[in-house]
Amino acid sequence: MEFVATCPKGFERLLADELSDLRVPQVRPLKGQVSFGGALTDAYRVCLWSRLASRVLAVLARVDARDSDALYDGASSIAWEGHLVPGATFAVDAHGTNAQLRNTQFVALRVKDAIVDRIFAATGVRPLTDTSRPGLTIGARVNGDHATLSVDLAGEPLFRRGYDSRAADGVAPLRPDYAAALLAAGGWRDAVRSGDPALVALWAGQGSVLVEAACAALDRAPGLLRSRWGFAGWAQHDDAIWQALLDEADSRASAGEKNPCSLLVSDDRPGSASACRQALRAAGVALEPTFCPAPEALTVVRSHRGPLVTCDFSWIGAADLAREASALSTASAAAGMGTVALALDATLDAALRSEPCHVTEVIAGRDPATIRRYARRDDVEPPSCVDVAGERVPVLVPASDQFARRLAKVAKLRAKWARREDVTCYRVYDADLPDYAVAIELYEGSETPGRWLQISEYAAPRGVDPEMARRRLLDVLTVAPRVMGVAWRDVSVRVRTRSRGGSQYADEARTPQTRPLRGRRGPQLPGSSRPSRRIELPEGSHLVDEGGLTFEVNFDARHDCGIFLDHRETRSRIREMMKETKGSKRFLNLFAYTGTATCYAADGGAKHTTTVDLSRPSLDWARRNMARNGFDGPEHEFVQADVLAWVAEQRHTRNRWDLIFCDVPTFSNSARMRKASFDVQRDHAELVIGVSRLLVRGGRAIFSCNLRSFRPDVEKLERAGVRLMDITDETIPEDFARNRKIHHAYLVERVERA
Repeated sequence: MEFVATCPKGFERLLADELSDLRVPQVRPLKGQVSFGGALTDAYRVCLWSRLASRVLAVLARVDARDSDALYDGASSIAWEGHLVPGATFAVDAHGTNAQLRNTQFVALRVKDAIVDRIFAATGVRPLTDTSRPGLTIGARVNGDHATLSVDLAGEPLFRRGYDSRAADGVAPLRPDYAAALLAAGGWRDAVRSGDPALVALWAGQGSVLVEAACAALDRAPGLLRSRWGFAGWAQHDDAIWQALLDEADSRASAGEKNPCSLLVSDDRPGSASACRQALRAAGVALEPTFCPAPEALTVVRSHRGPLVTCDFSWIGAADLAREASALSTASAAAGMGTVALALDATLDAALRSEPCHVTEVIAGRDPATIRRYARRDDVEPPSCVDVAGERVPVLVPASDQFARRLAKVAKLRAKWARREDVTCYRVYDADLPDYAVAIELYEGSETPGRWLQISEYAAPRGVDPEMARRRLLDVLTVAPRVMGVAWRDVSVRVRTRSRGGSQYADEARTPQTRPLRGRRGPQLPGSSRPSRRIELPEGSHLVDEGGLTFEVNFDARHDCGIFLDHRETRSRIREMMKETKGSKRFLNLFAYTGTATCYAADGGAKHTTTVDLSRPSLDWARRNMARNGFDGPEHEFVQADVLAWVAEQRHTRNRWDLIFCDVPTFSNSARMRKASFDVQRDHAELVIGVSRLLVRGGRAIFSCNLRSFRPDVEKLERAGVRLMDITDETIPEDFARNRKIHHAYLVERVERA
């Protein structure tokens, strides 16, 4: 008979080696599958013992599939009445298309029709289909002008072992066949045969790599836990052969219970230890793993003859740079050990100071990844380390020790300044060293203790090696949290690329999370009569203080965290200007984002505020900021609108304001804007003129933007009766003094003509 064992992309060679080790004849690796010949016993043995195969298919025929009629005729030629057990349900699992058969559902339908019609003609009974839990699954794979029809002997995928753990919601699982591939690529089979197998699992997650390693060492067939098989509804199933194989597997499992196997785990993610233990118990494995830091675990297993270190980096997303930096720092302890890793890129090579001896390209989730094997070496140089708070921390780039010293120095000085000025959120470092071109900001919680870092990378100049720039960034993410006393989980990373109008964010470190809102009581401000209120705080958000006010920040879901620290002095100026304002004391905030400037104006005595932004989530955020500080009456309005169009409309009304703040984006092309796009250099004059027309007599506005090369069109503005006064230097906080082009700010006044 002819059989096919399917597998994930990249597993073909590993699976072929496994089948050969099972003494299966005629093994031939193909794309996404491995074919083999032999008797039914061989196919059953693969079902029961393969750790890498996804399904095992018994090939029935290859038929013409030039079009739907040819496929129907070919499928009808098979004696299906001799394959489907009477009364059993079936389903068709179709894969592949061609020019005439462009839909797999249609392929499945035509094959299903052929099967039903054939059996009805032969027996007079029409078989039933069941796509959710069929008694027999028929495979139909279209390739070119032909289709291969087969019986799925496994039924459900073989990687569903029956011990899946869901004990730790925050710890991503590694699918059992991927865990088995990691072990196979690392030579775990040879370690087991040596009689002294020892595994150090770095980031064991929910424990699948431990279960797969232990079962291989204890000679336990991975299919023993399964109670349902695809051949149950197959008329040609030989139960005697199957039962004999099960008896053999039970005997081997009993004999292997006393086999030695050492399992050590290093994974600091909450819940990982309990998930690993639960997975081992669910698999019926009595081994107890040892949990300890990586250096200690590696020291313990060095006495074994062939210890293997596994590194699962699949849980680290492409933008999770803070996690990756922490993981690489841990993995560096495995340098020189026999190591195998599932990783998204080659950065691990630098941490282990070694080139992989073999690389297998695979797919992890939807992303391309590699299984990288590193041979054991005794000549590996010691890692480059930096001293951070008395701790020797491994880094990828030796020159990172200069960054560590510089950051420690400026952080100490900045902390003294912050205490003196009563500032809790501030910029610590701003590309002080050209090669380490990042901005680092510290945020301290107000209502509950907490410290968070936001690290933003500036776009590297052309000519800089991208891989070297990435390694420097990872070193920054290794060093900065330790210097600042912040856990890596509380580090947010933004990677910037050059775009029109300046630097724009390309990636974020964290994925937005949608969770229910939880109630949080707002703080009672010192010396304030405003009552404390219960205000919703979205999951993942935190509260910080600035200028006696409380603001919501979020480092998970947005490019910007909710407050621009470079405008700290600008906001204070707005509060003082509002205190000095007489008359109606009306304030307008355009491009308001989260309404922080509105809060300052209200705190300065504004009797009426208008907050305008195109984003509904930003306006909701602004409402929460205002309400949390006690400003939630009807006198505070929030308007969702295209600011440019809204300003043009308001010029034709009687609405006027005493003080206006307009902090514009550098560039915008939102589909909701009336104009095709907004470019601050091109369009600022028209906007500023419009804003000036919304001022009361003697009113003032502050206009700001962050385009470094911005030049106001003074002549055009003067012709329109608008005076600009550059107040940029007065609005740059001390912690932004290194980067005085962080923004431009101008006082706008309307000149009354004689």
